[in-house]
Amino acid sequence: MNWKFWSKKNKPAKKKKSATREWVDAIVFAVIAATLIRTFFIEAYVIPTPSMERSLLVGDFLFVSKVNYGARIPETPIAFPFAHHTMPLINTKAYWDGLELPYYRLPGFSDVKKGDVVVFNYPMDADSPLYRPVDKRENFIKRCQGTPGDTLSVVDGQVFVDGKAMPNPPNELMEYSYTTNGIDVNPEILDELNIKTYEGHSYPAMTKDAAATLKGYSNIKSLAPVLSPKGVTDPSSPVYPTNPYHPVGPASLMLNGKQPNYKWSVDNYGPIIIPKKGWTVKLDSTTYPLYERCIAVYENNKVQVSGNDIIINGKKTDSYTFKLNYYWMMGDNRHDSDDSRYWGFVPEDHIVGKALFIWMSWDDNASFFSKIRWSRLFRGIH
Repeated sequence: MNWKFWSKKNKPAKKKKSATREWVDAIVFAVIAATLIRTFFIEAYVIPTPSMERSLLVGDFLFVSKVNYGARIPETPIAFPFAHHTMPLINTKAYWDGLELPYYRLPGFSDVKKGDVVVFNYPMDADSPLYRPVDKRENFIKRCQGTPGDTLSVVDGQVFVDGKAMPNPPNELMEYSYTTNGIDVNPEILDELNIKTYEGHSYPAMTKDAAATLKGYSNIKSLAPVLSPKGVTDPSSPVYPTNPYHPVGPASLMLNGKQPNYKWSVDNYGPIIIPKKGWTVKLDSTTYPLYERCIAVYENNKVQVSGNDIIINGKKTDSYTFKLNYYWMMGDNRHDSDDSRYWGFVPEDHIVGKALFIWMSWDDNASFFSKIRWSRLFRGIH
């Protein structure tokens, strides 16, 4: 029997969607598509501070790739779209932490390499009174200077890895002091060379090229970088792991009642070994303060110190094998950057993605018709 005739005759016609329903469907589809793109492929960010100047300027808008290093599966999958951790205006949580997934990263094109400009979640947010899951912590951007297994040191402001000097960022800033023969430097020259003194600092910051140009002026008697001395702890700028403003973890750093003194500073630091997954470190009075935070905070172990004994998860031990890879991040504006020199290692589960290029750059301090930095649009990040 030919049922087609019956079905065509008796099948009710589909109702046409209303304009409101079509708009709702379109908006829902757009939100889902945009969320998937931001989570697994690419996301836009803006630079709020000068820690990466002059490579990246305040007001640069970036696209950051999630696929280069492999996208993370969200730890908090139930969240309000397009809000990072806090809802605008009402200042409430933009996510539900009743469901938290373990760390997992999809395969990527490459590992994090030295010299990459990387966006990551701020590790010190783990100690914040407003504790947040890893993927909801503040986003930072710095340049990777050390990868898992590297031995890193800083000597007179120069980064060394495994005894070899690292290439300096092309627009790295350092602070310099200079004296004149009594004739002041024309402010227009300082503006032309992009030399400025940042808030809270006593000395002007400039690139090496700008310093060389300034030194060539006849009224400059001397010019030299401002560097913290070797073998001396700078109390005005304490560094990891004994920085009191960034406590390293829940356990005491003191073994046998002794506070460590590494005599390190921002310009003369290390050497320090960056932990690698599977690496076993011997724990003693020298190494324990360096890695205690990784063991206790980032790898979720219960750590206690009793006299000269280290107890991890209830067992006395003198060694530890790391479960994660770690990285060392530093800003290109070396004297105006809150980075690994102050708070230590960045765990692999905090890595967000690789900065690719600047798609817009906006200067709040410029006049209305000069606010867009046209020369920086669609510029790659190196």
